[in-house]
Amino acid sequence: MSATLVDPQDKYHSDGFVEQPQEWPGLQREMKPVPDCGEDSYVGTGRLGGRRALVTGGDSGIGRAAAIAFAREGARVAINYHPREQADADDLKEVLDREGLELLQFPGDLTDEAFCLKVVDDARAQLGGLDLLVINAGYQQAQKSIEDISHEQFDRTMKTNVYAMFWMSKRAAESMPAGSAIINTASVNSFNPVEELLDYATTKGAIEIFTKGLAKQLATKGIRVNAVAPGPVWTPLQISGGQLEGKIGQFGQDTPIGRAGQPAELAGLYVTLAEPGNSFTTGSVFGANGGTGVV
Repeated sequence: MSATLVDPQDKYHSDGFVEQPQEWPGLQREMKPVPDCGEDSYVGTGRLGGRRALVTGGDSGIGRAAAIAFAREGARVAINYHPREQADADDLKEVLDREGLELLQFPGDLTDEAFCLKVVDDARAQLGGLDLLVINAGYQQAQKSIEDISHEQFDRTMKTNVYAMFWMSKRAAESMPAGSAIINTASVNSFNPVEELLDYATTKGAIEIFTKGLAKQLATKGIRVNAVAPGPVWTPLQISGGQLEGKIGQFGQDTPIGRAGQPAELAGLYVTLAEPGNSFTTGSVFGANGGTGVV
């Protein structure tokens, strides 16, 4: 087989974006352009046959791209998402239903510890086990100054991005078999924080350290822990408060590649970190940032 080479500079939309504010958490089906999560492009080759995966934030954006890739690689997949994102979750289910692929849906708020524990238990029960956990859901609200960050915002950011990761990882690790993998979604902000994302960047730095520390702990159980650290990627996070007013137009245009990334471009990283062939890779963070040189 021969592959057609495509210049990454020209592969996706690179003319900037129109301002399109939505109420949090936002729906990707209403974005212009709609993010590409690999619905029409990702082709599986059986790399995850027999695996059982739970993906948080799996209705849209990067989580949706991972869920599509996992399902097409042969895994049974469950997704979690906020109840307000049901429309996007149903769109994804329709995509996979047409291919005869199963998708279990678990809506709920990850700031609730009891729900975080329950969703892990329910996914394990309904999937017949759990050996892949992708903790991807995130909360991001841009503010010009620390003075503008409310206690409520800081609390939700910490609980969604850090506490939920702790609660779910702890629960899952109790029964995950050797050979399992946990994959976290960090960020370029883990290493190079944007000034208007102070609380979000703080949590992403915590995710990086948590990933590396937990990998050391779980190595003796045969469970690998890694993270993907995206740069600017076109997802509902950006249009539902994740960028300051007036900044959407140039979102991602300052990368060396000259554009924002699309979720589909990260799907292969999650598959690579999940598949058993990369059994010596743990405690690592992999960047996908359009050439900014961070990670």
